[in-house]
Amino acid sequence: MADYDVFNGDADGICALIQLRQLESRDSTLITGVKRNIQLLSQVNADAGDRITVLDISMAKNSDDLMRVLSHGATVFYVDHHAAGEVPVSSSLISLINESPNVSTSLLVNNYLRGARLAWGVVGTFGDNLKSAAHGMLKNSEFSQEQIGLLEKLGIYMNYNGYGSDLTDLHYTPTELYQLALEYENPLDFIADGHHHFDKLETGYHNDFSAVQSVEVFHQTPSVAVFMLPDEPWARRVSGVFSNDLTNQYPQRAHAVVTEKANGCYLVSVRAPLDNRVGANVLCSQFESGGGREAAAGINDLPADQLGEFIDKFEQSYLG
Repeated sequence: MADYDVFNGDADGICALIQLRQLESRDSTLITGVKRNIQLLSQVNADAGDRITVLDISMAKNSDDLMRVLSHGATVFYVDHHAAGEVPVSSSLISLINESPNVSTSLLVNNYLRGARLAWGVVGTFGDNLKSAAHGMLKNSEFSQEQIGLLEKLGIYMNYNGYGSDLTDLHYTPTELYQLALEYENPLDFIADGHHHFDKLETGYHNDFSAVQSVEVFHQTPSVAVFMLPDEPWARRVSGVFSNDLTNQYPQRAHAVVTEKANGCYLVSVRAPLDNRVGANVLCSQFESGGGREAAAGINDLPADQLGEFIDKFEQSYLG
């Protein structure tokens, strides 16, 4: 019997797995990647009796491989908040799926574990830019405002670390960051004791964020704004958190951050307005490599000749 932990390489995926494995340790094969690498179940060669945990990747995007591993006799525990499609009916599948725009995978795991590792659940939820949900989780906790601020920063930095075209763009691979953080029951201890790791993420975040401040808007209407970033590692790393920051600054506007790729295509990050967190997944799913969730979605490989079509559909999606 073998164990596999399959998880998104962003803050939400990492923090979801930290919660589970701190309570139930397993000698698992870890399967993850950059944030946009979500068809991860294809890497699992399962046999009868194997246990597979899948966190924070779309079931719809992994449906064929999910059916494959189930047919081979593996059991699957699947937790996610992205588009699921049709959930298979199988006694070997336990799924916790909630596509609400105000729910993270870390929040679902926190509820499943009845708050046993609340602080890590909060970090993952902050990382997905779900501030209200994170504060709601903390409602009856004893964390000070300063401590909550640190949890939010860690979530933002861990999420920022997941963006890139491949693992060489990242400050830490998701596996490395997960293993470093797993040792700490309280993320505040990770920040204090492993401060050089926190400092590395924080320095990288601020350096990249400073660089993106000089980028001017590429296309704008009263209801949407599009920004174009160059084919550079700093731009790939900052694209997601830049999108989140724009959303927080202009809550009534939808945003698209378009990053040039070496192959001539574009990587696109879309954020629905904070005041109307719907439609991003529907928009991006109209393009071959697109998907995500209602509030935040993206396109991994938008052909250059489809950029105009994307902007037109983006405008139509958020006419206001």
